[in-house]
Amino acid sequence: MTGFDVPDPRFERRVRDSFARQGIMTHIGADLTVVEPGRCEIRLGYGEHLSQQHGFFHGGVVSTIADSAGGFAAFTLMPADVGVLTVEYKLNLTAPARGELLIAVGEVVRPGRTLTVTRAEVFAVEDGHRRSCALMQQTMMCITGRPDVVG
Repeated sequence: MTGFDVPDPRFERRVRDSFARQGIMTHIGADLTVVEPGRCEIRLGYGEHLSQQHGFFHGGVVSTIADSAGGFAAFTLMPADVGVLTVEYKLNLTAPARGELLIAVGEVVRPGRTLTVTRAEVFAVEDGHRRSCALMQQTMMCITGRPDVVG
């Protein structure tokens, strides 16, 4: 995606480092596969520990990777010395998340100095066929005085 001002030329390294520090992403086994200005993609392979009672990916897992995909998409457009937090989101689960893989694609809709609006779509891949299973709209907040680093 193009057309966005990128205040930090090292945004990709900063985003990937932040993703690596998210314990939940490590815990569920998610991978950050795409980092571009205003766009991120997260992939998650199926496991029974991620399922609900019918064998689909659990809605909470779908929500988790959608939130991170949109949040990191926003983070790509933020200065190097800030942090990012989710302020709110709305999730529509549009189909069962059935398959061997989930792909969450987060994109910036409107960047801002303090608030950034993003959207994320989650696709379930089953037998090589990709089908949308969730849509999310979010508001992300750029927080100053609390850079996205540990220590």
